Amino acid sequence: MDTATSPAPASEEKNITLPETVVIKDLAEKLEVPVTRVIAELMKNGIMSGQNERIDFDTASIIAAEFNVSTEKEAQESNAQDLSALENANKEEASKLKVRPPVVVVMGHVDHGKTLLLDKIRETNVAEKEAGGITQSIGAYQVIDKERAITFIDTPGHEAFSAMRSRGARVADVAILVVAADDGVKPQTLEALKIIKASNLPFVVAINKIDKPEANLERVKQGLAEQEVQAEDWGGNVVMAPVSAKTGQGIPELLDMVLLVADLQKDRLRANPDRLAIGTIIESHIDPGEGPVATVLVQSGTLHRGDQVTIGNVYGKIKALKDYRGKSLSEAAPATPAKIIGLKGAPAVGDILQAVTDLSDVKKRVKSYQLKNQAPAQVSASHTLVESEGTHAATIIPVVVKADTLGSLEAIVGALEKLQNEEVAVRVIHKGLGNISEADVLAAETSKAKLYGFNVDATPSAEAVAKGKDIAIEHYSIIYDLVAAVRIEAESQLSQEVIVTEIGAMKVLAIFRTERKAMIVGGEVTKGKAVPDVLIRVKRNDESIGTGTAKQVKIEKRVVNEVSVGGQCGVRYEGEPIVAEGDTLEFYTEETRKKTLGA
Repeated sequence: MDTATSPAPASEEKNITLPETVVIKDLAEKLEVPVTRVIAELMKNGIMSGQNERIDFDTASIIAAEFNVSTEKEAQESNAQDLSALENANKEEASKLKVRPPVVVVMGHVDHGKTLLLDKIRETNVAEKEAGGITQSIGAYQVIDKERAITFIDTPGHEAFSAMRSRGARVADVAILVVAADDGVKPQTLEALKIIKASNLPFVVAINKIDKPEANLERVKQGLAEQEVQAEDWGGNVVMAPVSAKTGQGIPELLDMVLLVADLQKDRLRANPDRLAIGTIIESHIDPGEGPVATVLVQSGTLHRGDQVTIGNVYGKIKALKDYRGKSLSEAAPATPAKIIGLKGAPAVGDILQAVTDLSDVKKRVKSYQLKNQAPAQVSASHTLVESEGTHAATIIPVVVKADTLGSLEAIVGALEKLQNEEVAVRVIHKGLGNISEADVLAAETSKAKLYGFNVDATPSAEAVAKGKDIAIEHYSIIYDLVAAVRIEAESQLSQEVIVTEIGAMKVLAIFRTERKAMIVGGEVTKGKAVPDVLIRVKRNDESIGTGTAKQVKIEKRVVNEVSVGGQCGVRYEGEPIVAEGDTLEFYTEETRKKTLGA
């Protein structure tokens, strides 16, 4: 290896802070190495760049690692200002502050009943029940308990909560930690506890599934005590409420405890509703009909339809304001979750929304930011795919994305990386700003990736290389269309799923006739109903011994379409003649359909 261009030998690692994009010569200064060595490392990674061109943070981090330097992304000035504004929002005269509803987040181990608990609370307590009275993918909703509103952040523990915590903004006032009474403390329980403690968040433990025979409340309390979480009846100070999300038992008492814990911090549960609104984005996406859509949790002030708002480097005028039921609102008060439409782009989850009186300064700031961060030539991340922790997809769909602005790139990458399940996952292995270059085509070839451009062209040399290597370049001007194209590609890799619908069961009491591939048997329907033209599962001593089909059902000599519980009938069973008296025939259907990646 040429010592003039090789990285420095290993030594004590140092750390530097870098912006979203950085000029190559500036990176060299921060690394304290000649710019020629940085350019040489970029060349090794397939990037041909001059010292005055920009590279994105991911690429810069990879190059820095070659010189034994770790990196951190510096907070954008606008983000720091927004966060400061949020922290100061309620530091006003006490006379201006009014009581607001508490905000609650629910956390816990998978399968311990978080979703069912939220559904049961919503089912019995949602304000103004109508049209199902459920959340419509808004990420949050409100319930009324004893004439007091409580705001719940839906699907808690999701990216919004992590993003808000990393930004330093505490959106929740109380957490509910769900632990199953029949399962005890599990890894995700510990993870949730870690987040709760790091956030200094008051919490209540909901010991769920107390309706199950194997429920053991003392074991749960013991497991929590080992994590320094002591129940009140064990001499500690943590409220533990036994509940059953299935039956609803204990839920009224749980809500009472939540309000009690919330009231212990009354000073936090106050906000000034008469100021310009400020809050945190908890959901964000691109809708094909509505365009950029976001859900904001208003934390101070009142948000009105028609307000002009800024969210990080996104701005717009609110054309529509909706609540968790999809009902139009004219305004949203503190601690109210609201869906907003009218933004110029999709903000990032965790960004701070602020209502403003004049957008002219905001537009100048956004334009300046985009010009500053958009390179005239290539800005490319050439890092190879690294599986994120917790990803176990059998098939990875690699993609290369180039976009015109950083905001668009972030929105596209964020949307694409949500396209995943246990079978398939989309991974952006190469991304950047500016026109598609030869390096982008080569990255797509190396990784066998699809190449997508958003509001950008391909250079003539890139088109020539792509044509020679038979690599298709797909161009889009609408984010939703790009994401939809990748979704179709990912879903084409999914297996089919079989949907089994149980119809009924019959106890075999007699065998009337046995043929080479069929039998006529009689019996009594013990569950559901017996019907013709469906599948049959033959069970003996609770074990399945074979399958067949029900071709005909008769009562005496009359052919019928169904026989209900308690009725006796004859059934023509087609399949291996294995049925005997005392067996159970289970009637069911199977439907095969292609899986999707969801909404």
